[in-house]
Amino acid sequence: MIGEVNQASGEVLVALYGHLGAPLTRTTLETAEMVKYVDNSWHALKIGFANEIGNVCKSLCIDSHDVMKIFCQDNKLNISPAYLMPGFAFGGSCLPKDLRALSYKAKDRDLELPILTSILRSNEIQIAKGVQLITEKGNKKVGILGFSFKAGTDDLRESPVIEVIERLIGKGYDLRIYDKNVNIASLVGANRDFILNRIPHISRLMEQNIEIILKHAQTVVIGNNDPEFEDVPKRIRDDQVLVDFVRIGDLRSGDGKYEGICW
Repeated sequence: MIGEVNQASGEVLVALYGHLGAPLTRTTLETAEMVKYVDNSWHALKIGFANEIGNVCKSLCIDSHDVMKIFCQDNKLNISPAYLMPGFAFGGSCLPKDLRALSYKAKDRDLELPILTSILRSNEIQIAKGVQLITEKGNKKVGILGFSFKAGTDDLRESPVIEVIERLIGKGYDLRIYDKNVNIASLVGANRDFILNRIPHISRLMEQNIEIILKHAQTVVIGNNDPEFEDVPKRIRDDQVLVDFVRIGDLRSGDGKYEGICW
C-alpha cells in the first residue's frame, strides 16, 4: 500500500517496490496512516476476543482450540470482509440474544469479558448516534425508509431502526415510515409480539410507497439497504435533508444536504 501526497510521489514508490509482485494499492497519505492503525487494532481485538472465548470455554470444560478451529473454517462470514463496513447498529433475533447468553454464562462463572460485554453497549451508542443525527437537523417531519432489521425480511425483532422510531415518537416527531417487506397483519409469533409490544400503533405510521414518505418528510432517513432506495438521494428536494444509515450510494457527508452515519 502506498500513501501518496500526489501522483508523482506515488510513482517514485511504485518504481521502487512495484516489482515485488504483491497486490498494489495507492491511496491518500491520511487513508494509508489510518489503515495501519486499523490493522494493528484489529489484530489486537482478535487476540483479545479469542482469549475471552478461551476463558469461557475452559470454565465449561470445552476445548477452545476445537471451537476456534471450526469457527475459522467459515470464510463467508467469520473470517472474511463480511460485517466489516461501517454502518448502523445490528439487530435481529440472533446477535443480541446470543451476546446476552454468553455474557450471562460468563457472569455465572464469575468471569470478566470486557470485550464481549461491551459489544451491546457499543451498539446502543450507535443507535443513539442515529437518533442524534436526525434530531440535530431541527425538522419535526421525518420519513424513514426501511425499518426491518435488514433488507429483504419482515423481521422486526430488535431492529435498531425500530428503536430509533420509538425514541422519535417519544420526542413528539411527526413520523411516516415505509418498508415494502413489512405487513403488520401478516406478522406472526415472536415477531408480531415484539413490534406490537414496542409500538402498538405502528400501522398508523406506515405508508404504501416511497413517494408519500418523500412528500411528507423534511428529514428523510434510509434505514436499510433495500435496492429500492438506491435512487432516493437523487430525489431529495432542496428543502429536505437525507440521513443515511447504510451508505446507499457513494456519497459522503459535508454538503449539508446529506449525512452518512459514519462516512
